[in-house]
Amino acid sequence: MSEQRSTVIPAEVARFDAWSATWWDPAGPMRPQHVTNALRLAWVREAIARHHAGRQGLTLLDVGCGGGLMAEPLARDGLHVVGIDASAGNIGAARRHGGEVPQLNYRVGEPAVALRPDERFDVVLALEVVEHVDDVPAFLAQVASHVAPGGLLIASTINRTVRSWLLAIVGAEYVLRVLPVGTHRWQQFVTPDELEAAATLAGLRPLQRLGMRYLPVLHRASWTSDTSVNYLASFVRP
Repeated sequence: MSEQRSTVIPAEVARFDAWSATWWDPAGPMRPQHVTNALRLAWVREAIARHHAGRQGLTLLDVGCGGGLMAEPLARDGLHVVGIDASAGNIGAARRHGGEVPQLNYRVGEPAVALRPDERFDVVLALEVVEHVDDVPAFLAQVASHVAPGGLLIASTINRTVRSWLLAIVGAEYVLRVLPVGTHRWQQFVTPDELEAAATLAGLRPLQRLGMRYLPVLHRASWTSDTSVNYLASFVRP
């Protein structure tokens, strides 16, 4: 086991354990995840094809994989995928749904526990996870250490702004109830500059940053130049 300190927040893990049975219900509490995941999945596929054009046998690590909404379809694309999550409930849901995919490997634990120090991946995903850890720079350092030379890190999260508090917490959790109450903590949201600084400190170079717009009433998601609420950023290890 690595001596790196844990960045897991036990209350966050317990919360996702309680919700884990609903991951693959597109009309249940995870409906926003299904909608936004479809948009991100298309973008990730294009980014991988563009960055690793023509390469076979690519490896991918999905950190905070949840129920496997991203890991499973990418494994079905032919990538060799490792999905890790600190929630045993999430991993249980992921294994039950994707158990027949041979190149898909799920593990319980954060990076310092679930991965060998020498494991490297062509693509590393950290989607909707950095807002659930207690030390973003430490977490990004752990995650970045598993990006192979020339490899990609793709992260998505929520900006810490007044607008994100109104829309992602007050609106989504308390008014419209499209997310379970308690899904997010505004103080744990991460600005794009903070995310980029942590990734740069970990030895990665910024590539792209874009915003995502989610309309909860219509359950539609699209890309935008506005990063004041949801956003995605990609980085490369030189």
